[in-house]
Amino acid sequence: MAFTRVLALCFLALVGSAQCGSVKNPFVIRSGTSFASRPYSSLLTVPNGEQFGLWTWPEMCPDNFFAVGFSLRVETNQYGGDDTALNGIRLFCGQNGDRIQTQPSTGPFSGPTRLWTDPQWCPSGTLVSFQLRVETHRGMFGDDTAVNNIRFRCSSNPTLEGQGMPWGDYSHWSPECSEGGICGIETKMEPYQGGLDDSALNDVRFHCCSRGGQ
Repeated sequence: MAFTRVLALCFLALVGSAQCGSVKNPFVIRSGTSFASRPYSSLLTVPNGEQFGLWTWPEMCPDNFFAVGFSLRVETNQYGGDDTALNGIRLFCGQNGDRIQTQPSTGPFSGPTRLWTDPQWCPSGTLVSFQLRVETHRGMFGDDTAVNNIRFRCSSNPTLEGQGMPWGDYSHWSPECSEGGICGIETKMEPYQGGLDDSALNDVRFHCCSRGGQ
């Protein structure tokens, strides 16, 4: 599949500004700058997101593009240190064989133990629903990790599971996009706590867009 169009879409939520990493292609833009006003038909949510952090700006695929794959930013097991598990989600948007590749954001939750996993793709069709694996609040003296992993269902029916961490449990699937597919993302991220317990990504919701108009 030809990568004839490449844009950088930053799908990370941190309070304050986030910067896209550099890429060789000179035509690199942040999706929130150009596509945040794209209309959408519905919003997918699940009931088991955690409580910490704030909702950030929506990041949308360009018009007539839909999410066809994803990658996760995951902190590995800290073995007694402060675990944060899932730190970020990026979507890959496609249209008629072209894919628009997202680019990692930078921020306080960066470092050698927080890595982007290999992309996973729908064999055909688009991402249409999701399910979160969440560890519930551990109390005042526990180590909160909040969201640990995510599953997506493709319109062609396969289920894709991210390469996240094992803590917590999956809850209910979200509703499905009625037509078209997922076209945007909003994340709820707890900012860096300055040496206290960090939980990073606490919740996520996805925008659905329909084909041929909204």
